[in-house]
Amino acid sequence: MQLLTRYLLSQFIRYFLTLSIGFASLYLLIDFFEKFDEFSEAGKPMSMVISFFMLNLPYVVDQLSPVLILLSGVITLGILNNNNELLALKAAGIPLRKIIRPILLCSMAATILFIVAAQLLLPKTIAYTNDIWYEQVRGKVPLGIFRNGRYYFKGSEGFYSFQWPNKEKMIFVDFSYSTWDDNYNIRSLASAEFADWVPPIWVLKKGQIIERDGSGSFVSKPFKIFTQRLPESPDDFLVPEYESAEMSLTRLFADIGEQDLLAEKVKARSEFYGRVSYLLLGIPLLLLGLPILILSYQKWGRDLSIAIPVSCFMAFVAWGVWGALQSLAKAGYILVLPSAFIVHLVFSLLGLYLLKKQDL
Repeated sequence: MQLLTRYLLSQFIRYFLTLSIGFASLYLLIDFFEKFDEFSEAGKPMSMVISFFMLNLPYVVDQLSPVLILLSGVITLGILNNNNELLALKAAGIPLRKIIRPILLCSMAATILFIVAAQLLLPKTIAYTNDIWYEQVRGKVPLGIFRNGRYYFKGSEGFYSFQWPNKEKMIFVDFSYSTWDDNYNIRSLASAEFADWVPPIWVLKKGQIIERDGSGSFVSKPFKIFTQRLPESPDDFLVPEYESAEMSLTRLFADIGEQDLLAEKVKARSEFYGRVSYLLLGIPLLLLGLPILILSYQKWGRDLSIAIPVSCFMAFVAWGVWGALQSLAKAGYILVLPSAFIVHLVFSLLGLYLLKKQDL
């Protein structure tokens, strides 16, 4: 391995570790002050608090992965330029593409590590921290499951089943509520095409009520509109929104084939490709960040105080555009694959173009 390659590799790794520790520590410090009161109110021991924040570290680093890769590469090349080493290397006839090759190789290696962590490590640590935070601290125990486009919940007195097309509206489709006796025989069943939640009552529309009379026979009563007070409200139903975060990459991919409804299949596909594209986002950011660094030095001088804010601004723009595209893809407004990788394609092509111009 050439001396230059070893030097750049060591510099990248050093800055990567330094930035990871710094950003993760700052994030956890802020998160600690936000959540410590809830741990205290729940009467949880300090050992649980420490376990929660320590096991949350892999998730924090994973969320910061594109920025960590970008800044590590930018600082590595920036220090090289600031010490006039980049100028000396280019004067010696070494092309820019050969100088930045070790930095790009490090970014790819870091991306592979993040992918391995997303497959093997994160599902376990996220599941553990979610169990602590949502169930043991906040007491939100999941009451039901979501399967094939339907929600199933066990209430205090009966069972609910329905579709919930729009989480922003309290309108439920194909709603049913059943009660059972101690021998698990059905006692009553209320079903409706639609159900509205109008606090504190449920308004059932276009359905029927089936009840068992004293002789054991069932009597059906159709209705157009029926109001009923039930023990639970929609706020009591908890199907964790964070469930997909606990899945490995292979589990997210398998989840696509398990969906029967088109809307749920699109959502599962966007979850998988969005997760993969986020893990790969650091490389195109770095490809564009390196020539921007060189251009900023040429225009404003050899000072990282310009290059780093510009790189961070670029990262947040990419982050925002990527997040907006993922939301549109989940809602079915745009195709999943273009929404997942269009940012990567644009940033990579633009970065390669600028690097080629600098290498002439």
